[in-house]
Amino acid sequence: MAKRRALVLLLPGQGSQHPRMAAGLYGTEPVFTAAMDEVFGLADIGTAGEGERLRADWLGERPAVDLDHVTRSQPLLFAVDHALGRLVKSWGARPDALLGHSIGELAGAVLAGVFTLADATRLVLDRARLLTDAPPGGMLAVAATPEDVAPFLDGEVVVGALNGPRQTVLAGPDPALGHVHRALEAEEFTCRRLPSLSPFHSPALAPALAGSEEAVAAVATSAPSAVLYSCYTARPLGREDVADPVYWTRQPVAPVLFRTALDAVLSDGDAVLVETGPGQGLAQLARRHPAVRAGRSAVVSLLPARPGPPEYDRASVAAARESLASHGLIGAPPR
Repeated sequence: MAKRRALVLLLPGQGSQHPRMAAGLYGTEPVFTAAMDEVFGLADIGTAGEGERLRADWLGERPAVDLDHVTRSQPLLFAVDHALGRLVKSWGARPDALLGHSIGELAGAVLAGVFTLADATRLVLDRARLLTDAPPGGMLAVAATPEDVAPFLDGEVVVGALNGPRQTVLAGPDPALGHVHRALEAEEFTCRRLPSLSPFHSPALAPALAGSEEAVAAVATSAPSAVLYSCYTARPLGREDVADPVYWTRQPVAPVLFRTALDAVLSDGDAVLVETGPGQGLAQLARRHPAVRAGRSAVVSLLPARPGPPEYDRASVAAARESLASHGLIGAPPR
């Protein structure tokens, strides 16, 4: 019998959000629906009515607050990632490891039992509130290596994420990021501004987060029940790591090392990598990895690559469930 491949959940972060992401599952997938409603209910505890406002902006055709704004992108990405993870686990799947990108790491931490959902929801909302005082800015994906872009960086704009061998994300405040963007395009680099109104993973966010370690320190943590890889250290998080409030507080500021972390995941053995969040950005990166291209590991996406009507979400989830069953990671779906 062939050896079972590990099941690894990939949880996307800032930049993967879009209007009505995964909304086609709401009301039709009971586990997903209950998990989303639980987050919205917890959000209401901290700020009366905030959960209902989050739900309305998520499901509405014309959100009152732009979904790229930090007060919407962060909590809704966290909620969707977590709810999709709960859905996968409800099929009988037992994730061996989790790798979250940016805010996706907090969703992964809840799924791995590090934080309770209530505590993590409070931390996410607190982080989003603090970051409203950060300067406006954003992130820029560039088809280049860090060495290629280094001559264009001016101190304010930094490398915010290393997603692949030639998949570098720059981050910084405006107008500095705009100047770098135009300079790169003038030299014929392929660039794309990511959906974000804040300069995530750049030092520009640090002043807004000053002193926030106290809120994190007040939250209890447990050792991960599954291997929880860090996108910041590119290694599994241990009991002391998850108990360090500075680690969680610096997440929005520190660069994301997704490609290095993915190398670490796949160096531990063959795996089925399941993107458990909106879009297929992490799946596309993972499909370029040598272990996947050689057929030793595989990639499954829960949701469609692009936004579409509700039935697209449902069909994509059904196909993902069939795929996980074909890999022997869950039982066959009911007919």
